[in-house]
Amino acid sequence: MTVAKAKGKSAQAAIHKKTTKAGTVYLYEPKPFVWAIRDDSNTHGGLFQTKLDAYRFVRSEFPARTKVIHIPSTPISREASSTQTRSAQSRTAIAKRQCHRIQRDPTMRRSAMKKDLKTTCQPHADIFEQKESSVQSYARSFPLLCNQARGAVICDKDGRKYLDFLAGAGSLNYGHNNPVLKEALVEYISSDGITHSLDLHTCAKEKFLHSFNDAILGPLQLDYKIQFTGPTGTNAVEAAIKIARKVTGRSTVISFTNGFHGVSLGSLALTGNSHFRGAAGLPLQGAVAMPYDKYLGPETDTLDYMETMLNDPASGLDHPAAVIVETVQGEGGLNAASFDWLRRLQAICNRQEILLIVDDIQAGCGRTGEFFSFTAAGITPDMVTMSKSISGFGLPMAVLLMKPEHDQWKPGEHNGTFRGNNHAFVTAAAALDHYWRTEDFAKAIVKKGELLESRLQEIFKLYPDEVVEIRGRGMMRGLRCKNPERAAAITAQAFKDGAIFERSGSHDEVIKFLMPLTIETAQLNQGLDILQQAFDTVINDKPCSRDARRSASRRTTGAVAESKVFAHPGQAEVI
Repeated sequence: MTVAKAKGKSAQAAIHKKTTKAGTVYLYEPKPFVWAIRDDSNTHGGLFQTKLDAYRFVRSEFPARTKVIHIPSTPISREASSTQTRSAQSRTAIAKRQCHRIQRDPTMRRSAMKKDLKTTCQPHADIFEQKESSVQSYARSFPLLCNQARGAVICDKDGRKYLDFLAGAGSLNYGHNNPVLKEALVEYISSDGITHSLDLHTCAKEKFLHSFNDAILGPLQLDYKIQFTGPTGTNAVEAAIKIARKVTGRSTVISFTNGFHGVSLGSLALTGNSHFRGAAGLPLQGAVAMPYDKYLGPETDTLDYMETMLNDPASGLDHPAAVIVETVQGEGGLNAASFDWLRRLQAICNRQEILLIVDDIQAGCGRTGEFFSFTAAGITPDMVTMSKSISGFGLPMAVLLMKPEHDQWKPGEHNGTFRGNNHAFVTAAAALDHYWRTEDFAKAIVKKGELLESRLQEIFKLYPDEVVEIRGRGMMRGLRCKNPERAAAITAQAFKDGAIFERSGSHDEVIKFLMPLTIETAQLNQGLDILQQAFDTVINDKPCSRDARRSASRRTTGAVAESKVFAHPGQAEVI
């Protein structure tokens, strides 16, 4: 551009600023990666690929004193989107806009936001830093102020939407605010259904027991008694090892490297990660760690070592009461035990008269393709611990399943105030009745798991120097990265771009995929597109191109348009 032309353009812009009345401009996001603006008269309406482009247009088209207000996402009205109401300057700016990657960090948002009349949340950076314990962890990785959620989408207080590939660390297999479960819960609460009942018999508990037996245990021909423990997974593990010791009269419990079973003292003794173990404050006793499948390399059967220790009276290993194992180690880095390894493990336990406990707290409730993660291997554990998604709705609930001969508790010998969460019974029964009475849901999980694996294979092929391997089974997968710092940078970039991915493993080197099992195919693809773009940004040190964004958009546009996420007044209905 010549100097004369530049001066002419600057003069024209200055004239426009003088003739345009200062006021308020509204900025909103009608759908992901599309930003729009309008003023009070619905002129200057336009669509922009980044928020930065929208701000630049406002600063170039409006006076400096113009106030910019971010409002909850609202579809552009027909009047505002009409080309007749747009100014010539707006159409020119839209035609010439450039695609820039921006850092969508909620802490950097403008202070001039439209006040959300439905919430009274304290400022994000103040009350949590002042009053919440420093033990918080997820909030450090994902600094957003959550407000609403549905399905696979979380919405923050400012209306920004995130695809949730964490799903409450596996507690939301049926998605946020699943409408089927929510309807059952609201109906129960509205009818004054009992909430707290200790271990009293209730109609809600009765319904859950019938549904669980008819939909799960009966068809699988599993004969288990059900103990309602305290409301979290570690409570179920504590109950399992306690009754195992009572039944066998022995104290030692074998766990496995990289296992995670909880952070109360008994469960913590079974957990491998030193980060958690170090907080115990005293020696952790009663547990011995053995190498998990492939821990010593793909060619080594680690059960040879365990069996040798068990058979040698001079090994120093006291004969165990139980062995506890995760078929897929969620927190340990998505290590998946082979079916042959699991079958041999049960055979060893049977020969040695050791009780086998399967921790299905994260891998259960359909995560690997079947309701229980162990049935595909053809094994029948003595006990099974379950929590997380057992309630279906993210409500606290945990159970211990055990063969009838092991149910040797005396009345009240292992109790707890919150053994009877009737709200969780209601949603759990609704989930079982709606999703597990037929094979359709399990088949859908398998199909999505195959799609997930194929997309991860694409990433693996694109970045062979960064991704070491793909781990896991079904819809419980992980990408193990060579460099943990790169893995952290990639998930951080994905979060900025609108998707939440957790990391796990010994060094947090594994990018973890725990999206809701009910996630739509378009949302699954969209989240993986965001992750792939994050890989490209971090590894190649460059933002994605406009063509890459358009390619990702074409992959998901048709199906996403059908995805009804929020239907509140003034908010978009599509993600």
